[in-house]
Amino acid sequence: QVQLVESGGGLVQAGGSLRLACAASGSIASTSIMGWYRQAPGKQREFVARITSGGMTKYGDFVTGRFTISRDSAKNTVYLQMNSLKPEDTAVYSCAAQPYLSDVAPRSWGQGTQVIGEE
Repeated sequence: QVQLVESGGGLVQAGGSLRLACAASGSIASTSIMGWYRQAPGKQREFVARITSGGMTKYGDFVTGRFTISRDSAKNTVYLQMNSLKPEDTAVYSCAAQPYLSDVAPRSWGQGTQVIGEE
């Protein structure tokens, strides 16, 4: 079993930056791939970014170079650096983990952290 705890959300003005963190504990073998998803009010959850234990990254189409995912394996923590934030980035950002790339969906989820982009 994996526990994921996010931190770093908050209120930010348009054009500002935030750094989210997700600390994993428990079955670290199940966190080979870690990533971020977000869900805005009234919208479906969407993929933001993921990173493998080897450092391979993938981003959602909307990211357009504004976000960077990274991980510190020694701390079992994954980060999401978000720059040039827009009001439409307002959402609950959730950390997710899965052991295999072949998994259709993440197997473990965090509680989420709110990000609000002000006009």
